[in-house]
Amino acid sequence: MDLKVHINNIHGSQMAAKITGNFTIDNNEFRFTAIAFGRIGGQNVGAKLSDATEKELKKLGYDVDEVIDSLQRNLLQGDLTLPEGLKKESFVDD
Repeated sequence: MDLKVHINNIHGSQMAAKITGNFTIDNNEFRFTAIAFGRIGGQNVGAKLSDATEKELKKLGYDVDEVIDSLQRNLLQGDLTLPEGLKKESFVDD
């Protein structure tokens, strides 16, 4: 699965932050929210999709749990793009 993550906004600190963004799979774009504890690239990230997004993913033939796992893995590993002016160093624990 080729999933790409783009962060739109991060509120909080390195210890706990709320993340909003988009991810794309096969030219289909979806929104997500996530809570990161212990920094991105660190301890824990919990991603949440709307019911409408989950329904659309199922309609397109995707396993929602696999999509969420892949999304969370990208967030944890820092495999993402950021808006201009936001640097990974401000929230990723290298």
